[in-house]
Amino acid sequence: MTAMAASRFGLLCQTRQQVLSGPIRQFSVSRQQLAPAATSNDDDNVGFSQMVMNFVEAASKRVCENIIQNERVPREKPEQKRARVEGMFKVILPCNHFLEMNFPVRRDCGQIEIIQGYRAQHSQHRTPSKGGMRYDIHVSADEVRALAALMTYKCAMVDVPFGGAKAGIKIDPSQYSTTELEGITRRFTIELTKKGFLGAGIDVPAPDMGTGEREMSWMMDTYAMSFGHGDLNAHAVVTGKPITQGGIHGRVSATGRGLFHSVEQFINNTSIVQQIELTPGFKDKTFIVQGFGNVGLHSSRYLHRAGAKCIGVLERDGSIFNADGIDPKELENYKIETGGIRGFPGAKPTDEDLLVAECDILVPCANERQITSRNAPNIRAKIIAEGANGPTTRAAHQILLDRKRLVIPDLYANAGGVTVSYFEWLKNLNHVSFGRLTFKYEHDSNVHLFNSIETALANKFPGKKIPVYPTAEFQKRMAGASEKDIVHSGLEYTMERSAKQILNAAESYNLGLDLRQAAYICSLEKIYNVYKDVGLTFA
Repeated sequence: MTAMAASRFGLLCQTRQQVLSGPIRQFSVSRQQLAPAATSNDDDNVGFSQMVMNFVEAASKRVCENIIQNERVPREKPEQKRARVEGMFKVILPCNHFLEMNFPVRRDCGQIEIIQGYRAQHSQHRTPSKGGMRYDIHVSADEVRALAALMTYKCAMVDVPFGGAKAGIKIDPSQYSTTELEGITRRFTIELTKKGFLGAGIDVPAPDMGTGEREMSWMMDTYAMSFGHGDLNAHAVVTGKPITQGGIHGRVSATGRGLFHSVEQFINNTSIVQQIELTPGFKDKTFIVQGFGNVGLHSSRYLHRAGAKCIGVLERDGSIFNADGIDPKELENYKIETGGIRGFPGAKPTDEDLLVAECDILVPCANERQITSRNAPNIRAKIIAEGANGPTTRAAHQILLDRKRLVIPDLYANAGGVTVSYFEWLKNLNHVSFGRLTFKYEHDSNVHLFNSIETALANKFPGKKIPVYPTAEFQKRMAGASEKDIVHSGLEYTMERSAKQILNAAESYNLGLDLRQAAYICSLEKIYNVYKDVGLTFA
């Protein structure tokens, strides 16, 4: 069989008729359905995409009924309004496009291997579609669909104007050489582009599990040197790139920094922490992290700087614990040197399940469905900040709510990455780094301000020289905002504003501590408004 024959594709595009039919699209809403749906241990066993769909449908029923009750459209009859609103939600929920491909790669030993890859575009209510690309041996079509859906609601939650997407290649990257990984990445890029699944205004990937700046640089270069050779905005085809290739300062740590800000917004909210029997602020708080990759590392660093104490870390090669605290920077250096956390001198190995160990904040940053109905009753952390995508099943979520645990949901907590990816995309389209045009002007303006004050004082008190000095904090800002300063400020503002939206939704819908449903409600309302204003094309 030739290489061309071995490469096959399955492009699964749902037609509008399919979108509007099928069992999960039966969307008639009654008042009785507004009560929280009963959950069971069976919720732990459904597929990942169905788990996400269950969360979304629970929120969408509330939103749909609220819109039907409160939206006013001139000369629209009640039955017409219900049909229109329910129909719009049938459009929002399913995955729009799904691409599955198999392509050959020649390994260093000369062997030909067939690689399986996926790309899902859940929504194009905003374009481009946006979502990470992961390399993992457990990647599946169901997982990619689920993660693409989460991206749609995540982007809407933090007001990033993208639709949701996701990509995955079913490989263990540790079993391939750098040359082989480059070949796989470049071929995958070509195949995505051929099928219309890549472009600065179409679909923009980003790093995820098993990928990073290197892979994004390969993708950008492949696109720019082939299909995008005449495209002025070719560098915007992916985000998460190295700085030399159009990346942005602050992107590497963005997801972890965003998670820190998400915890900050709620741990400093007196009314929230009183409900979970904590005191406000990070002082004297302890936390445990599951997964010490990019998100876990940077979350730990920022929580540590704020005054919280890391007492435990779970990783693939084992778990470590130190009640006196673990320094994230020292652990990072050790992991870089040895490839794991086992043997770290600043903590002791433990066989205890740290997910249920005593702490104030639990930060799951590993795979999906780590917190289930089996371990949720035993989790002692008061705050669960979801750094991973989908770490908590629906049954576990209900158990944690019943136990007055505060779950900061993934579609908000780990949205820092896509927020700063949006900033990088804007930088690539603008073809200038943030702060470059104003940096010197701001510095000179601040110097003139101090000189003006000194002159005014000299005129007021002749013969006396009264020097004026900036404070240490202002001295750091006198030179103007750097790109990193602007990125960090924009991210913090985004997380602060989104937290207020979640709290408002929780209050409006009487959800108590159920921040997940409140976040989904915020997202669904925004997406609905987009479709309401723009209508449906050729419907």
